[in-house]
Amino acid sequence: MPTKTRRSSSAASRSAPTSPGLMPWLALAALVIVLDQITKTLIVQRFQLGDGQIVTSFFNLVRVHNTGAAFSFLAQASGWQRWFFIGLGFAASAMFIWMLKSHSGQRLFAFSVAMLLGGALGNVIDRAWHGHVIDFLQFHWAVLAAMFPGGYFPSFNLADCAITAGAVGLILDELLRVRRS
Repeated sequence: MPTKTRRSSSAASRSAPTSPGLMPWLALAALVIVLDQITKTLIVQRFQLGDGQIVTSFFNLVRVHNTGAAFSFLAQASGWQRWFFIGLGFAASAMFIWMLKSHSGQRLFAFSVAMLLGGALGNVIDRAWHGHVIDFLQFHWAVLAAMFPGGYFPSFNLADCAITAGAVGLILDELLRVRRS
């Protein structure tokens, strides 16, 4: 009777691609949250609402509170938007965690989703804790004057940067996927 030969587990692990699993991506999201909250705490300690400091000819640090979404969408609503955006952030986060669990081996995709997760939860924490999101990065260029008053792009924070990086990463991942097929 022929005997089957087994490859050693170390040989099998060398030949099979390994997925990093969920934890590294959750750790990245947690790092985004921590850095976002630290920077917001520093701004709150240093600036009063509406205060700012010129850093360069095109960049200021400011303290702005945003009760709405991107570009202050729904900021003037009667208060219901706080709970709506908290719920939306938690729902999106649950979807992001599922996506990370399902696709943790796809590095660019998982990196992008982890950035989206960290950014979304960073802003959810603000909404739950303060009732608004703390924004503090303000860029301004004359070329933006046609779109934004005085050329000032709406203020944002590190969570928003992570969300933007995640969105760009997802677009790039899709373009690369389509190109490969």
